Amino acid sequence: ASSAKMGPSVDEAKTLICELCRLFYDQGWVSGTGGGISVKAANGQIVMAPSGVQKERMQEDDMFVLDAAGEVVHTPAAKPPPARPPKLSECSPLFMAAYELRGAGAVIHSHSLSAVMATIINPDSNEFNVTHLEMIKGIEGHGFYGHCIVPIIENTARECELTDRLRQAIADYPNANAVLVRRHGVYVWGKDWIQAKTQAECYDYLFGAAVELHKMGIDPSRAPAPPSHALPAAANGNGHDAAPAKRQKLRHAKLPACVVLDIEGTVAPISFVADVMFPYAKKHARRHIEDSYDSAETQEDIELIRKQAAEDVAAGVQGAQAIPADSISNRAAVIDAVVGWVESAIAADRKVPALKTLQGHIWRTGFQRGEMRAELYRDVPDALTELRHAGIKTYIYSSGSREAQRLFFGHTQVGDMRPYLSGFFDTASGPKQEARSYKDIALSLGVDSNADILFATDVLAEAQAAAAAGWQAVLVVRPGNKPLPEGHGFKVITTFNDLVPGL
Repeated sequence: ASSAKMGPSVDEAKTLICELCRLFYDQGWVSGTGGGISVKAANGQIVMAPSGVQKERMQEDDMFVLDAAGEVVHTPAAKPPPARPPKLSECSPLFMAAYELRGAGAVIHSHSLSAVMATIINPDSNEFNVTHLEMIKGIEGHGFYGHCIVPIIENTARECELTDRLRQAIADYPNANAVLVRRHGVYVWGKDWIQAKTQAECYDYLFGAAVELHKMGIDPSRAPAPPSHALPAAANGNGHDAAPAKRQKLRHAKLPACVVLDIEGTVAPISFVADVMFPYAKKHARRHIEDSYDSAETQEDIELIRKQAAEDVAAGVQGAQAIPADSISNRAAVIDAVVGWVESAIAADRKVPALKTLQGHIWRTGFQRGEMRAELYRDVPDALTELRHAGIKTYIYSSGSREAQRLFFGHTQVGDMRPYLSGFFDTASGPKQEARSYKDIALSLGVDSNADILFATDVLAEAQAAAAAGWQAVLVVRPGNKPLPEGHGFKVITTFNDLVPGL
C-alpha cells in the first residue's frame, strides 16, 4: 500500500515504462518483443506493457491498466496493421504475484543473456549463489560479504504456467528480490520503479560476473582465499619482493596467533542487543514455545528453565517460582510459567545457559525469516578480513550461546561473516570474568603460549580475567559503552583499525 501511495500517476507510469523499455532494449533485455515491465501507480492501479510488441517502439497509448486484483480496467485501442491487436502480457499473473506477496511497486521481466546463462552454470542447482562482489550491495538487505541467493525455477511452454512455481519460490526465499527461470530470464521487483531498476541492473551484473568467474574455474558462491601477499613473502619473477609496504611491516611485527572477540560493545552496539535482540526474544517467546512445544529441542529448553527456576527458588531469588511438571492437562500453565521466567530473566539481564539457549532458538527464527539483521560496527568487517589475510585466526567468546553467535554473524548488515571466524565459545567454557575460562579456551586454541592470544572486550573484569590467564587484552571503547575506571592499566582502542598494530 505504501508503494502505491508514493508511486507515479497512471499517465506518468505509462511514459516511464516506454522510457525504461527503450533503455532495456539497448541492454539486450527485451529484444524480439520479449520481456516486460509493470509499475504500480499512486492510485493502486497497475500499468503494464503489452505482449508481442516491439518494446523499444512502444507508446503511452499501448499500455494496459489493471486494478489491484489484476483485473483489466483499461485495454488500449487497436492500431492499424501491421500492428498486432493489443494483448495483455502473459507475464501478468507473475507480475501480480510480486505485488501481492512482496508489496512491490514495480516488476521487471528480463530476457538478459547473463540471466539465462546464470541458470545453466549448474543445471542441477535450484539456486544462483554469489558472494564477495561489490554490486551485491545494490540488492536490498545484502552486503559485500554475504551470499546473494536467487531461486531458479524450471521453465514451461507458456509463461502464465510458471505462476505457481514463481509464487512458491517467492515464499521460499524471503530475502531474494528476484526469481530466475531456467533458460528463460529473470523477474525482479522493488518497492518502487527506482529500486526495481537498480536491483535489476545489479542482479544482471552479478549474473554476468558469475558466468565469467565460472569460465575462470572460480566458484562464485565461495568467499575468496586470502591473497598471496598475505602469506609469507615470495620473490617475483625479477627476484624482488612483491609484497606491498604494508605487508612488509607485518613480518617485523610480533603478531598474535589468535584474536578472541567479545560481541556486545566490542564488535556490535550494545543498543542492538538490548534494543532489538532481547525485545525480539521477549516478544516472540510465547509464539515460539507454543509453535514448537512438542519438539525435542523445545522440551529440552523447558527442562533447562525448569531446573534453573528450581535453583532460583532454592537460592531465595526474589519472585522465583517453580515451573510445573509437564502433562497434557497443564500445558498452558507450563507455557505461562516458562514465559514469565523468560521475561523476568531478560529484564534482569541474566547470563544463565537456560535463557541463552532458548533465546538462541528464538533468534534463529527471526534471522531466518529476515525479521532481524545483525548490526556490526563499520570497522569490524574490514578488520576481520585483514586478520584472515594476515593468517591470524579469529574467534568469538560471548555470553550468548554458540548457536546465537553463529546466527548473529551469519546474518549481518554486510552479509555472512562466518567464513572469517574460526570458532565460537560461550559460557559453557566458563564465566567470562574468571581466569580459568580463558585458560581452558587457550587449550582448545592450541597455541604455544597463552601470550599469543589477544582478547578484545569492553568489560574491564573480562580483560583482567584474560590477563590473569596470560592472554594479551585490550579494552574497546564504543559509543554507548559504560565509562572505564581510571588507572586500569590496559591498552584502550576506539576502532579495530588499532586492534593489531601494523595490520
